[in-house]
Amino acid sequence: MDFDFAPYFAKYEALVEMVDGIFARVKEEHPDRVKCKKGCSDCCFALFDLTLVEAIYINHAFNNAFGRDEQMLEKANRADRQIYKLKKRAYREHREGKNEVEILAEMGRQRIRCPLLNEQDMCDLYDHRPITCRTYGIPTAIQGMTHTCGLSGFEEGGKYPTVNIDAVYRQLYAISQEIVTATGTRYTRMGEMLVPVSMAILTDYDDSFFGFADEEPDPAD
Repeated sequence: MDFDFAPYFAKYEALVEMVDGIFARVKEEHPDRVKCKKGCSDCCFALFDLTLVEAIYINHAFNNAFGRDEQMLEKANRADRQIYKLKKRAYREHREGKNEVEILAEMGRQRIRCPLLNEQDMCDLYDHRPITCRTYGIPTAIQGMTHTCGLSGFEEGGKYPTVNIDAVYRQLYAISQEIVTATGTRYTRMGEMLVPVSMAILTDYDDSFFGFADEEPDPAD
């Protein structure tokens, strides 16, 4: 696709830098509670989705690092199938009237290995990892509910610096919408989409994805 994502990646990287700065500050203030260290991969089994800008960003990083490596793509395929089954079950339970909070709590307990986690339990795209991965070991707040890594030393009910994930996502959605507007795609709500890392890896963010490949040619051309 002949579109320059660089300006939007730069905005995303500025947001990443801010989040990394918050993590570093919390770690400095609470070194005994932040347990993140090399080789710890607890967050690499958590279920979460990416906004459009994050998905395209990690897709570009993956393609630059691995191209269309069949083994890597198969890992992504396996993870994506597992995630699809879990989401399908959650959707069915929601339709059957199960409490949404209970469904989300159950989803949060599920563990699926990230396709970017290698055999040494290290991230193959660590420098380009999503924001969710970068905040996993410190307290976060999502829709008024606080969360933190179960391996950390942060105690429930304690007063700690907390990342407002809702505010971060508002910025991610804003950058994503800028991409949608700039590309001129007819899929105007694409900026609201969320996909897992596996799907971001597998997707071709090309003219077909943005809805240009199947447009009728202009008779005047």
